[in-house]
Amino acid sequence: MKVQWHKEAQREAAEAARFYQEKQPGLEQRFLDILEEALQRILRRPKLYPLIENQIHKCKLPRFPYGIIYRLNSDSIEILAVMHLRREPGYWKMRVT
Repeated sequence: MKVQWHKEAQREAAEAARFYQEKQPGLEQRFLDILEEALQRILRRPKLYPLIENQIHKCKLPRFPYGIIYRLNSDSIEILAVMHLRREPGYWKMRVT
């Protein structure tokens, strides 16, 4: 199964990494590693994470206040958002078509 990223989700991941880089050198790489580990877990067991709406799941990242919002398609996993869990929880809904 392949992963498809919404362009705004890619931007969010990059912005979060930049934020952590400014906060502490090397912390951005830790964030990116944890993000990649979460993506690998999603690929292995995409239905493991809770449904938050219709066919949309949320995988929380350990040690960081972020989650991956995604949906399953017939042949792919679509990453809709890499969202900060304490800010505007439903902003990504406009990305669902």
